[in-house]
Amino acid sequence: MINIGVIMNEKVYMDYAATTPVDPRVVDAMKPFFTDKFGNSAALYSVGQEAEQVLEDCRRKVARILGVKPEEIFFTSGGTESDNLALKGTAFSKGKGHIITSKIEHHAILHPAEWLEKRGFSVTYLPVDKYGTVSPESVEQAIRDDTILVSVMHGNNEIGTLEPIDEIGKVCRKNNVPFHTDAVQTVGKVPVNMKHVDMLSSSSHKLYGPKGVGIIFVREGTKLVPLLHGGGHEHGMRSGTENIASIVGYTKALELATKEMKKEDKRLTELRRKLIEGLEKIPDSWLNGHPEKRLAGNVHFCFRFIEGESLILLLDQKGIEASTGSACSSKSLKPSHVLTAIGLKPEEAHGSLRLTMGRFTKEEDVEKVLETVPGVVERLRKISPLRK
Repeated sequence: MINIGVIMNEKVYMDYAATTPVDPRVVDAMKPFFTDKFGNSAALYSVGQEAEQVLEDCRRKVARILGVKPEEIFFTSGGTESDNLALKGTAFSKGKGHIITSKIEHHAILHPAEWLEKRGFSVTYLPVDKYGTVSPESVEQAIRDDTILVSVMHGNNEIGTLEPIDEIGKVCRKNNVPFHTDAVQTVGKVPVNMKHVDMLSSSSHKLYGPKGVGIIFVREGTKLVPLLHGGGHEHGMRSGTENIASIVGYTKALELATKEMKKEDKRLTELRRKLIEGLEKIPDSWLNGHPEKRLAGNVHFCFRFIEGESLILLLDQKGIEASTGSACSSKSLKPSHVLTAIGLKPEEAHGSLRLTMGRFTKEEDVEKVLETVPGVVERLRKISPLRK
């Protein structure tokens, strides 16, 4: 039995979209590769060859789970590197052209896109509807003769909306445009149909694996220029000595998440329903994101007349750890670009609360949140200058 108290320090952790604790089963799988099996996979002697064998075994396992070829899987340092490689690698291979993405992407997509714009590439940022959904029709309308890439995330990290990547991928395939999806929030949590995807990013630490490792899937025949040059590791796609221990951890975490996906999805969907129904009772509040087509563990609410930062700090004092947006920009005072993209005013967007659940979330954790949040919201509203 996993000791949840030790892992979570006796607090109610509600920020699984930011990061997850490493599953003890993953830790056990990694341990030998820090000491006994420490070899460099590029070495010719036995400990190095053993590491090479483990590396390629992990590649085959990941490929089998995703339903792709082993030679299409490349290990990276995580989602940010994989996203950068997809965008910049495509751009560098073409030299010029047009990129399509959406206004609600993670900054690991938006910032490289903006960087490429400054270097002569053109970028279209597609709008979304009130639920944060990108329509396949808008993708098709945006495609031009010089379009070199479409990148639309699978599951939104803030509001949890699942995007129609199958339909978007079909549009891209029909128009002979490569399609990349940031699936950091979805791989291992919901089924991912790879049929119409040309590139995909995934990150270990969202799956109860170690930080600092992930993958990029690159369909055979897709042109990419590497970002890192050196010893030609990862079949020339990503130089740098492979982090075998973490790659083993990512692979084990993905295996466990995939095996337990259906059961976990059902359990989290029920906890999500209970959490949403409870929070909806708070006056002047509303759920953000699609009510049904969303990540099972994601609940994102806005509360009028309060500041999300104050809400997070007071909840933390009461033993509840949550977020007011993407963890990668949680210290920013700017309103969430995702919330403004779905039509919220800046003052509405500032009053947001993201609660994301996972493997170690219990029903009593949800109950504590529902017992605590209404009182904290009311307390903040009493002193709010926003309330007239």
